[in-house]
Amino acid sequence: MSKIKKKNADGEGIRLLKHWKKGLFSIIFSRLGIVIILLFIQVSLLFSVWMYFDEVLDSMSLNKRAVYYIVSITFLIIALLILFNSPMDSAAKLSWMLLIAIFPLFGTIFYIWTQIEMGHRSIRHKLNTLEKKSLKSLKQNTEVYENLQNISAESGALSKYLFDISNAPVYTNTDTKYFPLGEDSFPYMCEEIEKAEKFIFIEYFIIEEGYMWGTILEILAKKVTQGVDVRVMYDGTCEFTTLPCYYPKKLAELGIKCQMWEPIKPVLTSAYNYRDHRKILVVDGKTAFCGGVNLADEYINHIVRFGIWKDTSIMIKGSAVDSFTLMFLQMWNVKKHDDEDFTKFLNLYDKNIKADGYVIPYCDSPLSDQKIAERVYMDVLYTAKKYVYIMTPYLVLDDELTTALCYAGQRGIDVRLILPGIPDKKVIWALSKNHYKRLLKDGVKVYEYTPGFIHAKTFLSDDNKAIVGSINLDYRSLYHHFECAAYMHGTKCIEDIKKDFIQTFEKCKEVTFETIKKEKASIKITGAILKLIAPLL
Repeated sequence: MSKIKKKNADGEGIRLLKHWKKGLFSIIFSRLGIVIILLFIQVSLLFSVWMYFDEVLDSMSLNKRAVYYIVSITFLIIALLILFNSPMDSAAKLSWMLLIAIFPLFGTIFYIWTQIEMGHRSIRHKLNTLEKKSLKSLKQNTEVYENLQNISAESGALSKYLFDISNAPVYTNTDTKYFPLGEDSFPYMCEEIEKAEKFIFIEYFIIEEGYMWGTILEILAKKVTQGVDVRVMYDGTCEFTTLPCYYPKKLAELGIKCQMWEPIKPVLTSAYNYRDHRKILVVDGKTAFCGGVNLADEYINHIVRFGIWKDTSIMIKGSAVDSFTLMFLQMWNVKKHDDEDFTKFLNLYDKNIKADGYVIPYCDSPLSDQKIAERVYMDVLYTAKKYVYIMTPYLVLDDELTTALCYAGQRGIDVRLILPGIPDKKVIWALSKNHYKRLLKDGVKVYEYTPGFIHAKTFLSDDNKAIVGSINLDYRSLYHHFECAAYMHGTKCIEDIKKDFIQTFEKCKEVTFETIKKEKASIKITGAILKLIAPLL
């Protein structure tokens, strides 16, 4: 289809590339529909085989049935041995045990299938190769690290952990600007993209055509004609809801390089569980954006879905931009066979920037043995001296995070959580509420944002530490997604982050034991049931 230009309500031009109806018939007769049908056939065949063996079992003689049970029990014991000796969270182990107990053969086979890493061994290998290559690209400035260590032993220790584990250096002379809403960051994003002279790297979980993406795409199309290297990457699940399968080709017609992360294919694989949830924009190696804001209209409140959509992000300028540049290049090159020279995209930042504080951009991968995102959050909770304020859309906690939150509350730290007043996923909302009573008992305060939906992923502690990124407090983000964030110590934007928290508290209602009592029985029951399988959601 030819490219279409539309006008928004203000008469401002936006570029749209698709003519795509989301009706039932259009989905059925699309590539997506065919993929869904083929996946459904595979699942049905697996289920049919299971039912067939169940019928065969009923017709077996006593001796053959005994052999079958011995084989089944052997498989079960093997699965349980693997399960109990894995580094998996204890809550996840219990969920798997429940599944295996109810469906012994099916549950065992399903668990083994998830552990053999079918579909993502090659991704793990390529990422490891790219990360080793990156060791030569980013070096830790010893003086900067030692200065941070002298100012804060806690942040210095965390800095050492992040660099040793994931080659994430700590930077100084990095300017930071905080945005309390998506509509606050959007004009700055457009302005920085307009300035681009060399390259624009865009990596987002969700891209959806509309005013926000259309406005950005209009600028990108213009920058390509000026010789700018424009690359766009988004998660393959967008094909289900926001973009058609041919969208990368449409962008290519504009000269924009584009790829989907793990698009859905008609083959069952555990790789689909690992989504690219990161939000990164890098311009010329001089400016980077990171946070929770995706490229869709609800994130800037141009359309209303769940009341006011509150999301946060930061803009950074200076040496720390190099880390975000490298994060993008690593993911971009996972599916590439050429050996791209990363160094030509690094060390391009403005050397004249002078700013207080320290910034550590970091990322996390579900293919890593280290749960970096969770450990950074836990570090903030365990080292806090006065308070920890948190914004998160979801609260699906494992044992370790629950312990960290409760212990902080028990030792007198002012721990406050802000969650949505209007949920985007009511089932997950019910599961989140299941944690409230335990947290309140240990002194943690919980607030719900009454104007609408909180999508922010922001931590603030003791007026000197903050985290802004894409990482939710749930199993998906902490165990199954590619994520990123920036840890900040003493940066100028921390004052603005605290101001935003104070203003947001005023728009919230505090959860109490009384409000928990008045909660609908259906929500309580749903939360209690889902907690049994929370790690598998």
